[in-house]
Amino acid sequence: MSFIKEIFRAVLYIPFYNLLIFFAWATGGSVGWSIVILTIIIRLILLPSSLKAAKASVKLQAVQPKMNEIRTKHKDDPKKMNEEMMRLYKEEGTSPWGSCLPLLIQLPIIIILYQVFQIGLDTSRYDLLYSFTPRPEALHTVFLGFNLALHDLWILPIIAGATQMLLSWMTLPKASPTQKNDPMAMMNKQMIFLFPLITIFIARSVPAALVIYWIITTIFSIGQQYYVNTNIRNEKLKTKNENSAELSPVQIDEPKENKAEKPAKKDLMTKVMQGRLDKQDKKKGVSITIREKK
Repeated sequence: MSFIKEIFRAVLYIPFYNLLIFFAWATGGSVGWSIVILTIIIRLILLPSSLKAAKASVKLQAVQPKMNEIRTKHKDDPKKMNEEMMRLYKEEGTSPWGSCLPLLIQLPIIIILYQVFQIGLDTSRYDLLYSFTPRPEALHTVFLGFNLALHDLWILPIIAGATQMLLSWMTLPKASPTQKNDPMAMMNKQMIFLFPLITIFIARSVPAALVIYWIITTIFSIGQQYYVNTNIRNEKLKTKNENSAELSPVQIDEPKENKAEKPAKKDLMTKVMQGRLDKQDKKKGVSITIREKK
């Protein structure tokens, strides 16, 4: 266990701390701007895995109705239910773990950043810096009027909760009318409010530096989710609708009453024309027969 700990320390902890101090030096000793820059860089590095998780989540949401059907059909036979679920995952090319594994990769990085931000607010750990890392003479912990070394009880936690609510709302799949009473859909709606409340509670109990990191991360995630919603999810829905149209062509039938009215209208017109011809042409001894087109 200690060996793994040393690996994380050498590969993530010390490099991230050096980057934090380097960006603080580049911004005149501002820890706040250093956290913003480091957070954006980390999110860009993790972007491929995040997009992979988002795509897997969209695919899983697309097969959710079929999963609900299997749960309902085999609710009394768990073994058969699991077999049908595995068959569905294989046919659709998706997996419930597809959206979780990329996020699990990010978890150690988040923990390391948490520790880095805790020690990166003063100059007491300059012994962890590389020899080539420039060192600011002083670190300024005041950022946008907030002291990042202290706890902020209201403003930053509320901003963090609000951004988290927006992100939760954007990630919520659109439920069809048949899914309104689905327990999973109801739980997802509850999560829109539960996650922000948890975020506010946690943000009140940690230094403001970590809350700034959380807010920047959430804003980045909102932009990423907007891309997913406007491109990946819409593309999936468009493909699904096109496939449905091909499998179920729309056939437009004439109303029955229209079909029934046509012969009657045709007979009436024939009688009128025949009457006019009788009056005009029979005087000349011309006999005209109107033939109906078969």
